[in-house]
Amino acid sequence: MMTIGQAIVDAIIGHARADHPRIACGLVAGPAGSDRPERFIPMVNAEDSSVYWQFDTGQQLEVYRALEARGEEPIIVYRSYPESEAYPSKMDVRFADPDVHHVFVSTRDPDNIEIRSFRIEDGQVHEEPIAIVPVFGV
Repeated sequence: MMTIGQAIVDAIIGHARADHPRIACGLVAGPAGSDRPERFIPMVNAEDSSVYWQFDTGQQLEVYRALEARGEEPIIVYRSYPESEAYPSKMDVRFADPDVHHVFVSTRDPDNIEIRSFRIEDGQVHEEPIAIVPVFGV
């Protein structure tokens, strides 16, 4: 199960809505080794597409350096799909990082936003429940 704060969920959905009809993508970072998604980091989709996504490489390098300096790591990699369900594509599965939660948001129906989380490893896709809490942590 992935536990995430409501404010982070709202930020991910807000980014997905703002970038619609293009794919929005980004990270949620947390303390290294914690599995605590605490810091929302929207990224630029270098593909600027409704079908494909890729982090801007310059931004990605800058963000990952900052994560390391802060003792953080990606906990979630998220992306939105404006034309399909919230489910990993073949490309998502092929390039998935097995150490993160993969969160997908479907904005194909603006009145019914779908959000789902998956663990992806060795080509295997496993959906996991999402626990959305008002405030993350104690």
